[in-house]
Amino acid sequence: MLYWIAEQLGFPGILNLVRYLSFRSGGAVATALIIGWIIGPKFIGWLRVRQGKGQPIRSDGPQTHLAKVGTPTMGGLLILTAMTSSILLWMDLSNPYVWACLFVTLGFGMIGFLDDYDKVRKASTAGVSGRARLLGEFVIAGAAAWIITQHNGTNLYVPFFSQFSVDLGPAYIVFAAFTIVAFGNAVNLTDGLDGLATMPVIIAAVTFMIIVYLSGNARFAAYLGIPHVPRAGDLAIFCGAMIGAGLAFLWYNAPPAAVFMGDTGSLALGGALGAIAVTAHHEIVLGIVGGLFVVEAMSVIIQVFFYKRTGKRVFRMAPIHHHFEQLGWSEPTVVIRFWIIALVLALAGLSTLKLR
Repeated sequence: MLYWIAEQLGFPGILNLVRYLSFRSGGAVATALIIGWIIGPKFIGWLRVRQGKGQPIRSDGPQTHLAKVGTPTMGGLLILTAMTSSILLWMDLSNPYVWACLFVTLGFGMIGFLDDYDKVRKASTAGVSGRARLLGEFVIAGAAAWIITQHNGTNLYVPFFSQFSVDLGPAYIVFAAFTIVAFGNAVNLTDGLDGLATMPVIIAAVTFMIIVYLSGNARFAAYLGIPHVPRAGDLAIFCGAMIGAGLAFLWYNAPPAAVFMGDTGSLALGGALGAIAVTAHHEIVLGIVGGLFVVEAMSVIIQVFFYKRTGKRVFRMAPIHHHFEQLGWSEPTVVIRFWIIALVLALAGLSTLKLR
């Protein structure tokens, strides 16, 4: 909105700064952070009053988690409010990529909200059925993938090879939708400890802020041998808003958490990262940068697969962060060590930009 106003006025005086993507990206971080900080306490208090007993805690989970009974959920609404407000303020309203990613974010957030609401209403850990959730997610992701491909094609680029790609044609839309849905659910599975998912999402957002900025710049993209996606640079603003909103939420989600983000936040943030990666043609790199989320999701798949066939468990408990809790690691130890892993993987993902 601010960009449109400045553009209509001819970027006079100090509004000339709005021309610069770096300025608007920084503004998006600060705006989302401030909004989150300001509305956080009253918002959390409102959730606590409305929800009463808060998020239902699994009785078969780690016994230490029973102390969290009464903690409100749906904190993702705080993230989405701060994030969306910041994006709409600083984005270029004519950019289809930002609208497509925002559509995924809010769409997945709505699905997560319905799931959280159902859990709180029934005082049960069983929310909306898995099939209904996945159907809704694939419809939203498929629509967003179609919008994105109308502007940047259907090529799948392979990291470590300069400008090497495979044109998947219409199949790319299916692949892109799967990437978005898979990553949304991977982040959702990771969100099981105070602050565990929030910081890795912030780290991934910082990484992709750099990637989309470089991809959107023809000179940098040519130098690095990565796909050039005109106007993708505006997604740096989107990532900035995600970073600011995530930091504001982490202020209240740090152990011991005053609020949980719930599926409302985890599905939305994971889907947003997936959509950004699809737009920048860095889907495979997302698997590296977000490797922690991939491992969390795979641990669940492996556990279910082997248990159904052998009756035995590979891990003491899945997702894998619970496995380490069962081994005796304290919750803060698991969280901080997983943050370190997320940072290392993000650096590894960034290295692919030059190793081609």
